[in-house]
Amino acid sequence: MSTLFSSLLLNTTLTRGLSLYNPLSLTRSLPHSFSLLRRRSSVTMASTSPQKLTAPYGSWKSPISADVISGGQKRLGGFSVDGSGRLVWLESRPNEAGRNVLVREPEDLGAEPVDITPKDFSVRTCAQEYGGGAFTISGNTVVFSNYKDQRLYQQTISHGDSSPSPITPDYGGPLICYADGVFDPRFPRYITVMEDQRESTLNPTTTIAAINLGRNDILIQEPRVIVGGNDFYAFPRLDAKGERMAWIEWGHPNMPWDKSELWVGYISENGDVYKRICVCGGDSNIVESPIEPKWTSKGDLFFITDRKNGFWNLYKWIESKNEVIALYPMEAEFSSPLWVFGMSSYEILDNNEQRNLIACSYRKKGRSYLGILDDAQSRLTIIDIPFTDINNIVSGSNCLYIEGGSALNPSSVAKVTLDDQKSKAVNFKVMWSSSPDSAKFESYFSLPELIEFPTEVPGQVAYAYFYPPSNPTYEAGSEDKPPLLLKSHGGPTAETNGVLNLSIQYWTSRGWAVVDVNYGGSTGYGREYRERLLGKWGIVDVDNGKVDTDRLCITGGSAGGYTTLAALAFKETFKAGASLYGVADLNSLRAETHKFESHYIDNLVGNEKAYVERSPINFVDKFSCPIILFQGLEDKVVLPDQARVIYKALKEKGLPVALVEYEGEQHGFRKAENIKFTIEQQMVFFARTIGNFKVADEIAPINIDNFD
Repeated sequence: MSTLFSSLLLNTTLTRGLSLYNPLSLTRSLPHSFSLLRRRSSVTMASTSPQKLTAPYGSWKSPISADVISGGQKRLGGFSVDGSGRLVWLESRPNEAGRNVLVREPEDLGAEPVDITPKDFSVRTCAQEYGGGAFTISGNTVVFSNYKDQRLYQQTISHGDSSPSPITPDYGGPLICYADGVFDPRFPRYITVMEDQRESTLNPTTTIAAINLGRNDILIQEPRVIVGGNDFYAFPRLDAKGERMAWIEWGHPNMPWDKSELWVGYISENGDVYKRICVCGGDSNIVESPIEPKWTSKGDLFFITDRKNGFWNLYKWIESKNEVIALYPMEAEFSSPLWVFGMSSYEILDNNEQRNLIACSYRKKGRSYLGILDDAQSRLTIIDIPFTDINNIVSGSNCLYIEGGSALNPSSVAKVTLDDQKSKAVNFKVMWSSSPDSAKFESYFSLPELIEFPTEVPGQVAYAYFYPPSNPTYEAGSEDKPPLLLKSHGGPTAETNGVLNLSIQYWTSRGWAVVDVNYGGSTGYGREYRERLLGKWGIVDVDNGKVDTDRLCITGGSAGGYTTLAALAFKETFKAGASLYGVADLNSLRAETHKFESHYIDNLVGNEKAYVERSPINFVDKFSCPIILFQGLEDKVVLPDQARVIYKALKEKGLPVALVEYEGEQHGFRKAENIKFTIEQQMVFFARTIGNFKVADEIAPINIDNFD
């Protein structure tokens, strides 16, 4: 198998742009994973049992079906703890057309979780299109954003069924969105980020506003803006007395991970912000992006920023001096980019005059760690849990709730009970799982190996996860080589991880190898790595995929879809591709996309010449292989015309091409039937166009223009 990947890499020719991968170095970094695959194959061939069937790679049968993936995989939209100490989570249900439902853990052991959200509601905000922070719980009251009208509703969840009541005005449609709210401990109000689209949907006004939580018999009032003037806001957080509010703000052309500011405002007797102080981010000599401010019950303010070492680390504000101090400097990421509202990468467990104990997670070289930080002693104690990837942390009654996963655990929420000294975990229990039935497929799982290898830029390395084909029932012939699918994540300022993903196992259990790449510009490796893509989108991420074989395919969604199209236009290494809501025309994207990312493209691409030279639509003559496109018709991030224009151009050129459009889908597919159709049609499209195997599943293929 190492020979296979050597051939994939060594036949590559740099056709244009900056080279980031060194093929020889990557080949040398892979022998363990690929020789392991070869050893598995050799051992199996030497001791073939009657149960083992020989069949070509790609044609293997697997119980990890598209139905299992589409119907069984739920998405987590956040979680919290109610007044009785029970876990409440927000899950997206593909089998209910992607409806988002708040669910509470049962009172009695062994009982079923209880839905909080009535069937005619869906808890989801469209703020900044990507949403997040759609609900907040205080005691036994929840305030949430309803997807259909984007109004805020208040609901009592302590007993029986309680009908939600609106607390924001009806504007005749979803014209104002709310996110990332908190209850005010001092006044009967709810403080939230507000995005007002009444004057412009492409350039809405974002502020921090107060929503009245008075008696139900009082007429609903207009939201009251208390902070405004900048382009974007996030994380409005009040101290325990409601006398100070911290928040994050930033303005064009920056994204929040490029440069942002942390402010503290002082609240007057009538609820206004009468004085404000910039805590960090305001010094033009320091490039940083603070995030996640949190107050202790004693009034100390903590936050995360990436000043000095370029990694998001924990800091504390010294109010008397308006200075900030690092708690535990480390070349590791204690947070992640603010794509969605409501992130919670750490929690303050215990605070007194002498010390603060902080439960936190950090990420280093593709792996997450859970730790307890004692700020007084500057000591970080690692807590051993099964998760190797951690996203969010919420504190409960003498426990932590952790969102995470591992190579054998899909995205989950686990209850972690610590000992009295908070130095180790004494109990670990999964409370919610995105794929609760995944364990029965464990014998089919392909375990990822993190690959770190030098690039052709001296001193730089890049990263990827490699998944070999894996199936307990099938093996391939000794001379057979598997097709390989290269996955390119979205963002592009984002990160793929090694958490169990049945969508990847769908491929590997059928005899495909998969490489999931964290190209230059990905997160999780510090600011320097994150900024490699600035001004070079379409160069750095494309050249990260330098492999070549007769059955090499590439797929990606959003920014990964752009990488797919750019790779197919500017490289000759891939034999087929699938673009999910990908970008074909950078100029059109810049003109049409939503406010949050409207200047992001300029930072990534650079000058006007680059917009032309890196748009795949301008180089249709360079495309030479089959492509399938998938697009949601309600997508406001990458508009449907992006897919239609490249489809028409490739069809006219005579290349095999197919376009699938989904009514009611936005940026990313949420409905079970569309998730299923997308993964099945990718599989059968590749099988038909690159040949050499027949898919074992009964899949009715769609028509491929210039092919059928």
